[in-house]
Amino acid sequence: MSEKPVVLVTGANQGIGFQIAKELAANGFTVLVGSRNLDRGRAAAAEIGTSAHAVQLDVTDRASIDAAAGRVRAEFGRLDVLVNNAAISRGTKRLDQSVEEYAQSARPSNVSLEEVRAVWETNVFGPLQVYQAMLPLLREAPYARIINVSSGVGSLTRASDPSYPYRRIFIPTYAASKTALNAMTVAMAIELESTSIKVNAVSPGFTKTNLNNYAGTETLEEGAAEAVRLALLGPEGPTGTFTHATLGTLPW
Repeated sequence: MSEKPVVLVTGANQGIGFQIAKELAANGFTVLVGSRNLDRGRAAAAEIGTSAHAVQLDVTDRASIDAAAGRVRAEFGRLDVLVNNAAISRGTKRLDQSVEEYAQSARPSNVSLEEVRAVWETNVFGPLQVYQAMLPLLREAPYARIINVSSGVGSLTRASDPSYPYRRIFIPTYAASKTALNAMTVAMAIELESTSIKVNAVSPGFTKTNLNNYAGTETLEEGAAEAVRLALLGPEGPTGTFTHATLGTLPW
């Protein structure tokens, strides 16, 4: 059982999720490194240090999620923070395309429903499934926090502005899935507004990760900053917000 606060970060074996896990470990958390591949999760946990533990967790597999929840309760006895970070930007068949090339092939008029479903299974239904499984543990914490890692490109307000530079990549797969995740965040916050659990969405910005074939312009530290800030807030923290580390509150 952990005496320190416990955080579960999904998709934490690499990229922004790894950076969030690493920084929260440095801030006194017991960190559960959620990873589809347990060996990769173990390697990431070993790199972070003794306060990190790998947990096999595939956000598209309910049995995997339920098993992870059972392990958290049995081995750690608590869950104070959930960071829904695991996400994909496209189907596996299109990983060799640039962001712009992929956007051209995934317009509403030509994208396959199979492609849309693949992205939404991970980016929308995955966080919802993890939320449902982990909520009983979070309810038992003195004050718990849920952080959904979204994206600024999911903002309908920004996408509706012709001057927004990333408007051209608002497509039914990644961008729209983040819009839906924002909606899930609001729904979760409304459900839990009478409790001490805070639910917020964050935009990491255009961070250099394999999600965008490393075309991003921001560092992992910059991308992780807002999620880490919210994870460290006390019971007076906000709920139902969508924020970025340097831009502040973003429009839905």
